[in-house]
Amino acid sequence: MDRFDAMRLFVRLVERQSFTAAAADLGIPRSTASEVLRGLESRLGARLLDRTTRHVTPTLDGEDYYRRCVAILAEVEEAETAMRDARPRGLLRIDAHPLLTRTFILPHLPAFLARYPQLDLQIGQGDRLVDLVREGIDCVIRSGEPEDSGMILRRLGTIAEITVASPAYLASHGVPMAPDTLDGHQMVAFVSSRTGDVLPLEFSVPGALHHVVLPSRVRVNNSDTMADLARLGFGLAQAPRYRFADDLASGALVEVLADYPPSPTPLSALYLQNRQPALRLRVFLDWISGIFAEAKL
Repeated sequence: MDRFDAMRLFVRLVERQSFTAAAADLGIPRSTASEVLRGLESRLGARLLDRTTRHVTPTLDGEDYYRRCVAILAEVEEAETAMRDARPRGLLRIDAHPLLTRTFILPHLPAFLARYPQLDLQIGQGDRLVDLVREGIDCVIRSGEPEDSGMILRRLGTIAEITVASPAYLASHGVPMAPDTLDGHQMVAFVSSRTGDVLPLEFSVPGALHHVVLPSRVRVNNSDTMADLARLGFGLAQAPRYRFADDLASGALVEVLADYPPSPTPLSALYLQNRQPALRLRVFLDWISGIFAEAKL
């Protein structure tokens, strides 16, 4: 293993905090990873990692060497890409919500991969907070305003949100005509994974955004389950229009309060800021930005 490969291994060890995971990422035996690290520490004359039975963490020297390795490897990749006529290659790991993936990414994926035959894609489908470093993910696509996580954010667009309810619910509770006519109504309560609080319903009224928390029989923290409960008649629900497209077409759900829509939800891609994004990530972000622009979210 040459010096650059040893650097790549060390970077993966720091990011994955595991010999087993780092070795699997690079397709080498765990014993080889241990041997390479020992050789690296011997050559540098410094201990780079503290090892326990559960994970590894960088020493102060290791943290400094990690930062230098990340910068050097980014330069090497840029140089190699330039010499290869700037053709993206390798494995790109992304994470996005399952419905968003099925609705917007998968239908266009064959054309994207045909355009870049040396690029492979690993798609994680989550509705949760993701540790890009620990999980070895290059980029996540998320809706909503992300926390200040130290990651670089690229805005992909905004998503139109709507309010819906089932026909059976509306038959028993009445069709609300305005946000101030919601007495006696219920909501499907969605609990924020960040704060643990129930998110209020939002309604745009002239000059302001009106927030309402209605009584709820069931609280959930999964958007798929929220949609299921709305179909079952548990109350009003709010989510992106594309989520309810099939239900609206079939009549399983009905849009209400269309003149008072929730505020649009931003859609963003986030990736680590401590490294220059690889060409494979840059072409993916350019492509997915175009997909969402054409979709008129």
